[in-house]
Amino acid sequence: MSQQPVQTVSGKLILLIKAGYWLALLIIAAMVAASFVLLQQTMATQQHNNTLLDIVGTQKTLSQRIVFLASATGAASRDKRPALVSALKQATAEFETNYDLLLKQTGADPQSPAKFDAKSIESVLFAKPFHLDYFSVGLIANGDRLISALESQLNLDNDGYKGGAERVNLDASVANATLSGYAALGQRISADADERSEKLLALHRTLFYATLGVILLVALFIFRPMSNAILRKTRELVDARNSMAFIAVHDGLTGLHNRTFLTDHFDTLIKGAYRRRERLAVVQLDLDRFKQINDTLGHAAGDYVLVVTAQRMRDSCRASDLCARLGGDEFVMILNGAGSTEDINMLARRILAHINEPIAFRGTTILPGASGGIAVYPIDADNAQDLLVHADLALYSAKKMGGGNFSFFSEELRRELDYRKQLEHDIKVAISERAFQVYFQPQVSLTDGTISGIEALVRWNHQERGMISPGEFIPVAEKCGFMPEIGRIVISKAINEAAEWNRAGIAFGRLAVNVSGTELREHDFDAFLFETLEKAGLPPQKLSLEIVESVILDDEKTGIAAKLRHIRAAGVHLELDDFGTGYASLSHVNPNEIDRLKIDRRFVQNIHENGDNSKIVRAITELARGLGISIVAEGAETEAELESLMAIGCDQVQGYSIAFPMPQDKALEWLTARMPKKAKLRVLQGSLA
Repeated sequence: MSQQPVQTVSGKLILLIKAGYWLALLIIAAMVAASFVLLQQTMATQQHNNTLLDIVGTQKTLSQRIVFLASATGAASRDKRPALVSALKQATAEFETNYDLLLKQTGADPQSPAKFDAKSIESVLFAKPFHLDYFSVGLIANGDRLISALESQLNLDNDGYKGGAERVNLDASVANATLSGYAALGQRISADADERSEKLLALHRTLFYATLGVILLVALFIFRPMSNAILRKTRELVDARNSMAFIAVHDGLTGLHNRTFLTDHFDTLIKGAYRRRERLAVVQLDLDRFKQINDTLGHAAGDYVLVVTAQRMRDSCRASDLCARLGGDEFVMILNGAGSTEDINMLARRILAHINEPIAFRGTTILPGASGGIAVYPIDADNAQDLLVHADLALYSAKKMGGGNFSFFSEELRRELDYRKQLEHDIKVAISERAFQVYFQPQVSLTDGTISGIEALVRWNHQERGMISPGEFIPVAEKCGFMPEIGRIVISKAINEAAEWNRAGIAFGRLAVNVSGTELREHDFDAFLFETLEKAGLPPQKLSLEIVESVILDDEKTGIAAKLRHIRAAGVHLELDDFGTGYASLSHVNPNEIDRLKIDRRFVQNIHENGDNSKIVRAITELARGLGISIVAEGAETEAELESLMAIGCDQVQGYSIAFPMPQDKALEWLTARMPKKAKLRVLQGSLA
């Protein structure tokens, strides 16, 4: 073979190698460039999501601040109102600006079909169940109206508010709905970010390994600088994912583990204690005066107390122990290898003593006053759920003793728990059998002795345990959600009995039945009430609903206020029960909404000996008389109390001095015996001239 063909072949080979080399470099460059662009896109997307989450967090804070400032402005003196109005105006404007920015950043379109996709941002903004756009705009509009009204009242420089005074109220309902919507929006944004990050990471991983393969085959000296850049960006993504993973299992404020982490790892801790044959102590902590701290010093002080409490918990336990925040001011400590009861007792005292030390905040000394409840594995329970329940019961017991201390779960608490579980079961059975009875207690006029009304009261005669006090089973029924069913049984039976009396011509005034907020929140309560009245044949005017002050304070968004107006418009009377013991302001004592006030028994008992109670009852009586609202005093038990009420001018009374609560047959006898006697006609003998 000649030299020329060899050189030609070598030249072609070299040319081919060079071409392959440069082609490989171009491929590498393209892959590296694609990887870099992908990383930049990922970081830009992450920054965009962080910006959206920051806006969402700010909106959540501003919504609460607007309602807080509105409430503070209403309660403040006139000289302090301008500053509060200015702050409210600034917060409302910032809220509106942020919301416009949020819509611009997300590009959300109310006409987009994406709002019907439960996983989309448009769904949170424009569809059920959050309607965030509606509530955000509503909060802004309500805030502007309130600001304008307040500026008009204070003669500040504004155009004046032209609407009615009833349209400037700003309650917490819109803010709470807005807060819930923004919380859901934040979760939706985070979920979308996670999904996009996962896809981008998968694509990036493919490019990364392909690049490594090509680089190893072609040019190791090109691989090193590019791989360093890729690894650096990868670490940033991993750190971001690790940060998100940390947030997922930790409380954002205190840094303690959250309820999710506790739920996932509690069983593992129990299994470890079982293998080591050790005790495990569950200490549930709660701050006794946390609400007072928030109300008096503000949420910043409350947050600071929570952070300090969390740090003191960490300082008080070992690395093997677990500290978690369940929510609010509720904390849990899981103590591994807890030792004997005396050891746990000493450790709990040391922890509480450390947590209860004074906290200095901006020149103010705060005394948080924590209480604790302790349950021990395996003595009190052998599973996570029961241990937490038992620790919570022990905490409740410690709070009943005055707080600032701790209590162990005991056999007595176990018996109470077992009794309550049995009581829950018996209540379910009683509901299915409609075993609840109705007793009646009359209300009479002291002036002429006429019957002004009769109250229906629930009673439960258990087959085995006899009469069970309402004070015993009603709290359990309320906590378990049974009250709407029990209430409907009582209302049906009471209305049917009153209808029989009405048809028989027996005077009983008006039938009064107690209705709770839980019952009124049932969407079909008014329909049920009207249907029951119609079937029984009782005129609506013969029925009164007794509600407590907390019900009329319930916000409009629950639908209770509108439902009560609907019921009253149909002729049913409304009575404010236990008046004077709640938080209703005088603005709620409106003759257009309330027909009668019931003075609570604590003001009536021993009224002849207690000058303060006498003054309170007199003031309530004069207030009601001035507004044209009738009034009845409950709990009158002695002749002296009746005489005092008569002297004050409170004519209608209800209590043991008049009659005890009676079953249907006894109530019928009582009412019949007090019916006015009809005059008998006598035929005269002879004839009249």
